[in-house]
Amino acid sequence: MALFKKFHFGLKKSRDKVAGAIDEMLDSYENLDDDLFMELEEILVMGDAGAATAVEITEELRNRVKKEKIKSPAEVKGGIKEIVAEMLDGGEDMGLITVPSVILVIGVNGVGKTTTIGKLAAMYKAQGKKVVLGAADTFRAAAIDQLDIWAKRADVDIIKHKEGADPAAVIFDTISAGKARNCDIIICDTAGRLHNKKNLMDELAKMYKVVDRELPYSDREILLVLDATTGQNAVNQARDFGAVTELTGIVLTKLDGTARGGVVLAIKNELKIPVKFIGVGEKIDDLQPFDPRSFAEALFDTSSQDIDEEGDDDDA
Repeated sequence: MALFKKFHFGLKKSRDKVAGAIDEMLDSYENLDDDLFMELEEILVMGDAGAATAVEITEELRNRVKKEKIKSPAEVKGGIKEIVAEMLDGGEDMGLITVPSVILVIGVNGVGKTTTIGKLAAMYKAQGKKVVLGAADTFRAAAIDQLDIWAKRADVDIIKHKEGADPAAVIFDTISAGKARNCDIIICDTAGRLHNKKNLMDELAKMYKVVDRELPYSDREILLVLDATTGQNAVNQARDFGAVTELTGIVLTKLDGTARGGVVLAIKNELKIPVKFIGVGEKIDDLQPFDPRSFAEALFDTSSQDIDEEGDDDDA
């Protein structure tokens, strides 16, 4: 299925809420006046775009309406899509060139972190890359077991220790295995607990030190997995994690199950953290590389019928 169709299907609930409301609003106005822009701002806020981002989009639209002498509602909607695409653009490419490259994945329990790692592994395996997983979230035995299941499902190697083991030691062994087996991509599950920020920061610092020492010139990504259904709470999580560690990107899961797709705008615009992947379904191939223009089109395009996907889910 084409990328746009994946996005279009996965963003149905968000599109119904945001684009549907915008369509109704535009139909109710004869003139592009201040009331229209105020109502548009409210719709964007209700769609979890965030107050600051909603204001920025609305003000930019005002400027374009005036500068380009826009009159029709259709042109207004086109202007919104263009502004959103431009706002989201930049930093979404992974840029993993070195062999091996390293991906460290962070996220609190319940956001889909382990599933995301499994889907990333399957995606890179399908591209012909050799992948090894590191089960370095040793706080929960369940996290290790779940990652092991995903490693088997994606048909990739996994390095794991017992529950309570030193996460940095797992990272070291995973890197050693990755180098010995000529792996292209090393993906490590890492700590995701925010109840003690100092301990989290210290634990992550130890992991980074191992990567720096063992693979000093490797390309690396530090991805935070967030649950889109939590709306603005996801933005707050990103802000909290960003305060204790450097994040290179966001993976936003469960977008197909929520009407809060506007949270993508708040994360990118307010926190300046690029979105790398979005989850738009339960299947193993439903983790999609983020494309700003396809996202903007799918979020606001109500002109075509929604697309039904066939087949049974292969993920839980």
